[in-house]
Amino acid sequence: MLFDCRTTQERDSGIEAAIAAVQRGDLVVLPTDTLYGLGADAFKSWSVSALLTAKGRRNPPPVLVGTRATLDGLVFGLPKVAGDLVDAFWPGPLTIVVEQAPSLQWDLGEEMDGTVAVRMPLHPVALEVLRETGPMAVSSANKTTQAPASTAEQAREIFGYSVSVYLEAGQLPGSVASTIVDVTGDVPRVLRVGAVSLEQLREVAPGTIGPDDWGPVESGAAAPGAAEESAGGVGAGAAASAPGEPESEQ
Repeated sequence: MLFDCRTTQERDSGIEAAIAAVQRGDLVVLPTDTLYGLGADAFKSWSVSALLTAKGRRNPPPVLVGTRATLDGLVFGLPKVAGDLVDAFWPGPLTIVVEQAPSLQWDLGEEMDGTVAVRMPLHPVALEVLRETGPMAVSSANKTTQAPASTAEQAREIFGYSVSVYLEAGQLPGSVASTIVDVTGDVPRVLRVGAVSLEQLREVAPGTIGPDDWGPVESGAAAPGAAEESAGGVGAGAAASAPGEPESEQ
């Protein structure tokens, strides 16, 4: 079912329906501050599997959270510089790759290597849903290699009845994917340049390693294929991916 979140009544009903859908293990499409995301409960393996099947991908999707505190429960330990970046750019278009807590009981897909990409989006609808559902695996609302959907209605044309709830917020202002920063090493390393520039990152973390320091990175521009995964960040295992890792995220 599609709910138009631009009206108060449907917004409230839609958010309630989306929360219930995620809690029972269904897929939902929701707006973020970059692009529309296809989401599932990160702790329900069958839901994540359904998301990957719907997308036509195997790599682990990123995880979106609704509060800063939620991040602390997902990581093994958050370096000070990572905390500084989060404080400066969350909620917003910054995805950080961190070492996940070993106690986490989840299965985000193939090629998990003990890291996870996490972001807190700056969109009121997404935040309301996430604060009730907890962490969600979220990938851009499109089939792999195709352009991201620009509305929930377009996403419905792609996924049909495989998604239980679509939250419509119209055309989103964000057309640039999130910047992805690996904070698992001694210094932050940019995996993809996106909405947060390298200069902005270095104002907070002066030692950040940029694209010119270690090789080409993928642009965050939302072009077909290149920004195909623009809803979250890179998937778990991003820290070990090549500079232009295969499926860019939100």
